[in-house]
Amino acid sequence: MIIGFTGGKGGTGKSTVATAFAYELAKNNKVLLVDADVDCPNDHLLLSIDRKFLKNVEQRIPEWDMDKCTKCGLCGPSCVTNAIVSINGSQPIFMKEQCNGCGACVITCPQNAINWSKKEIGQIYTGKKHNIDFLSGDLKTNEPVSEFVVNSLNEIIEKKKDDYDYIIIDTAAGTHCPVIAALEMCDKTIAVTEPTPLGKHDLEIILELLKRLKITSSIVINRSDIGNRELIAETSEKYNSPIISEIPYSENIVNDYAKGIPITDEHILKAIGVVCK
Repeated sequence: MIIGFTGGKGGTGKSTVATAFAYELAKNNKVLLVDADVDCPNDHLLLSIDRKFLKNVEQRIPEWDMDKCTKCGLCGPSCVTNAIVSINGSQPIFMKEQCNGCGACVITCPQNAINWSKKEIGQIYTGKKHNIDFLSGDLKTNEPVSEFVVNSLNEIIEKKKDDYDYIIIDTAAGTHCPVIAALEMCDKTIAVTEPTPLGKHDLEIILELLKRLKITSSIVINRSDIGNRELIAETSEKYNSPIISEIPYSENIVNDYAKGIPITDEHILKAIGVVCK
C-alpha cells in the first residue's frame, strides 16, 4: 500500500506525522519512506537519518548548432520562462538555469538548428534507520522544475513497490505540479491540517485536488486543541473525507521533534489503525 501525506498549508506537521507513521509501521512491516518535498526535504532530519548519494537527476535543455543558426530571433519569443534572449541578427543568449525543457524553441526554429543537451537539476539520496528504508529527492538551488526530481523518485518507487508492505510518501505543501506528481503514486492519502481559518482554506484546496484525482482521502488534525475544530469538521463533511485522528499540542512532541527523535503517540497509532485496516 502506498500512503501519501499531504496538506495544502505548510507548517501543519505533515512531515512530523508522516515520519511517525513510517516509524510505527516499520516495527512490524517492511517500510519505505519517500521524502518527495524536493524543494525543502527534511524527513531525514526528523529521523536523524544520514543520507547517502544515489544518483543525479538531469533535465533536457536546448543546444544551438551555430553553423545552422541564421540568427532569425524567433527562438526567444517562444520561450515562456524567458531563458532565451534573441534579437534578429544577433546570436541567441541562453540562460540554462531558467529553462524548463518545454521544447518550444526546438519546434519554432525554422532551420532545425536547436538540438537537445542535458543539465543536472537535482539529486536522489537513500538511507536507512529505525528499520525504515529511506528515499529522498533534492532540487538544486535556482532550478525551476521540481516535478522532474519527483518523477525520478516515482520511477524508483515503481520498481521497488512490490518489495514493501507500506510506502509512505511525504509530499510538498500546496497543490502545484510536484505535489500532483507525488500524489499520483498513492493508493490513499492523509491530509494533515490545523483547526484555523487558513488551515481550513488550504485543506479545501487539497481535498478538491484529491477529489479530481479520484484518490481516497482522510484527515488528521494536528494541534487539535488550539483553534476551532468545527472549521475542519465542516470541510470533512463537505468532501466526505473522515477525520481519523486528532493530535493535541504536546511539548513532548515538540522536544522530540527538535532532537530528531521519532514521534510516538497514541493518536498516531489510532490513525494507523484506521488507514491500514
